[in-house]
Amino acid sequence: MTNATSIATDMASNALKGAYSFMNSPVAPEVVLVPKKSLLDWISDGYLALALPVVAYWCFSMIFHTIDTLQLAEKYRIHPSKEVAARNKAGRMEVLSEVIFQHVLQTVTGAVVLHFDAEPMTGFEARAMWEWRRSLPFWVPNEVIYFGYMYGISLLRVFVGFCIIDSWQYWLHRLMHTNKTLYKMYHSRHHRLYVPYAYGALYNAPTEGFLLDTCGAGLAAILTGLTHREQVLLYTFSTMKTVDDHCGYALPWDPFQWLFPNNAVYHDIHHQQFGIKTNYAQPFFTLWDTVCGTKFHGFEEYERAQRRITIDKYKEFLSKREAEKQAKISKGITSKKDQ
Repeated sequence: MTNATSIATDMASNALKGAYSFMNSPVAPEVVLVPKKSLLDWISDGYLALALPVVAYWCFSMIFHTIDTLQLAEKYRIHPSKEVAARNKAGRMEVLSEVIFQHVLQTVTGAVVLHFDAEPMTGFEARAMWEWRRSLPFWVPNEVIYFGYMYGISLLRVFVGFCIIDSWQYWLHRLMHTNKTLYKMYHSRHHRLYVPYAYGALYNAPTEGFLLDTCGAGLAAILTGLTHREQVLLYTFSTMKTVDDHCGYALPWDPFQWLFPNNAVYHDIHHQQFGIKTNYAQPFFTLWDTVCGTKFHGFEEYERAQRRITIDKYKEFLSKREAEKQAKISKGITSKKDQ
């Protein structure tokens, strides 16, 4: 049994090495360009990059909506459910219609841009890897070159896309707050949700939504030269992260909230009156808030220890703040009576 396993392993290893042997050939592989096959037969990768984020937005939102409606995770809810109706200034149907309009706008815009894109081609990859082999040291394995070229570059481009989206949204978001006219005309609509919930993530004025989200993602794709498949990953991942930031829950098993310090609690602070001039960063990192000094002060020590702001600490903070607020109100009433 052991010998059979060993033989099978050796055969697989030799086959794998054979697959990369073209890199060692003294003759460069021929470049024969042909149209690249899409991931799915019934839709092109370009249109998938437009459709999948919308599908992901609503599917992911409905998971949180179900948790909300059936009260499946009350322990991890950031605000009591009664606050949604009491504090929010926008009704559910208004939010729903605005988000649907936003999705229509971004899809139509993306379709127009896609119309002018060249058809994705393949057939040049072997030549590129062959050239890499000749420019890299001999001790770099062919397997590393293959996976680096086929996947590493894509992941790097997507990561740079994350950074571009973060930078674009931070500075435009901050401008929307520091300029009173822009805030009143556009961004104040999003802040009608003092208690955010998942499918309200893209509840914005149409102009702001177009500039902040559609243009931000499009700019990231253009500057990094993303392929359509890479756009699928960037657009879908950033959409789901945005939904998660507005979900209203700090779930301990949520991978988005573990991977990124910019989580649902971090963004919830920005939606409260006491934190509205802080925590502008979205959706991935907190770098710009840290560099520019716009991160909400009060959680630094705890955040350093835990790497993120968690629900227990935040609820403790909110309870303390509310008690202080009520004490001031009571003190003011007492002072008036004494007068």
